[in-house]
Amino acid sequence: MQQGLKLSEYNNLLKRLVAASGALQGQWVIAETSDLRVSRGHCYLELIEKNAGGATVARIGAVIWASTFEWLNSKFLQATSSSLASGMKVMVRVNANFHEQYGLKVVITDIEPEYTMGDMARIRREIIERLTREGIIDMNRELAWGVFPQRIAVISAQGAAGYGDFINQLHNNSYGLKFYTCLFQAVMQGVNTVPSVINALDRINAVEEYFDCVVIIRGGGSTSDLNSFDNYELGANIAQFPLPVITGIGHDRDITIPDMVSKLHVKTPTAAAEFLIHCGVAQLERISTLATDVVANVRDIIKQAETQLSYYGNFIPLAARKLIDTNTTKLLSITHSVPIILTGRINGENTRLRHNMAMIDSAVAAGVERERQRLRALDDKVRLLSPRNIIDRGYSLTMCNGHVVTGTSAVKPGDEVVTLLKDGSIKSVVKDLS
Repeated sequence: MQQGLKLSEYNNLLKRLVAASGALQGQWVIAETSDLRVSRGHCYLELIEKNAGGATVARIGAVIWASTFEWLNSKFLQATSSSLASGMKVMVRVNANFHEQYGLKVVITDIEPEYTMGDMARIRREIIERLTREGIIDMNRELAWGVFPQRIAVISAQGAAGYGDFINQLHNNSYGLKFYTCLFQAVMQGVNTVPSVINALDRINAVEEYFDCVVIIRGGGSTSDLNSFDNYELGANIAQFPLPVITGIGHDRDITIPDMVSKLHVKTPTAAAEFLIHCGVAQLERISTLATDVVANVRDIIKQAETQLSYYGNFIPLAARKLIDTNTTKLLSITHSVPIILTGRINGENTRLRHNMAMIDSAVAAGVERERQRLRALDDKVRLLSPRNIIDRGYSLTMCNGHVVTGTSAVKPGDEVVTLLKDGSIKSVVKDLS
């Protein structure tokens, strides 16, 4: 039977081998920083390497002890105007260290400031510059929120802890607010993140009228896992999306391209839910304030109406009495003035009547006189034209059957005619006409 080493013995062997290997000590290594954090003066981080496609191909834990970190970070800050942070490409000097319990780790002892601009920071800067140059970086941030965003399209991985926290916080809120959520599943880490999230955005865009906003949540995870979110196509899609977008895809110390272009960036999925709940609470408070204002206004109106009604109740009898007294006075005045007015009217009419009668008498007298003159003229004319007047001048007038004979055609033989003369008449019988 083979004799084996205890694990502690094997780890001690590795420790001695690592410590004894000169190639593993004081070596300059080019890598990218990730998950950097400072605790009690010590700086803990990961060194990673990515291939051309952006996938992480190597990683190792690293530490900068407090005794070294203070001057190393000061040196880095002085050269780059920036503190050491995640997402920076660096050249660091390391010593390999293997611990029996904690495994392999490298201790950083120095840094070259000229490698301060890592790929992550450079790519992110270039993306932001492009989005700014194209004029789309602020488009989503400039969208207006609805009165109360209730219909939420969620982009996340189903079963992810962050998605569960978001849904639990949102639907179990203590205010009883109702929200309607729909999950559009997407891959939230790795090389498929960008096409998966863009596809989810496209599906939401096809039915955007059914939603008030979009929430992209991821939850926890290492900073290096967030690298895939720093992508131009994803940033451009979010920046130009027609609905407000809330992003909660990293920790408070991790800011990605989607965070920079979205309407609202929050630290965690729970914070996204709290924001939406706050919007609802704000509307509840507004409604409550409006209800209070309405009640107060109604009370004021009723009070004013009661005051006005009381005023009218006291005013109307006084006004009615005053109106009656005024009209009574007017009636008495009219009653006294009627005889005077009537007498004046009658006198005026009598005067006008006498005047008219005088005018009629004058007109009648003038008419009678005109007719008399006309009759005298006619009488004179009749006398001048009278046959008697002609006969008296020596002429005669022959008549037959009461008609004046003016020609032989007016009589026939045997007719009796009367010839009138100045001093008498002659009757004769017609014997012959010639």
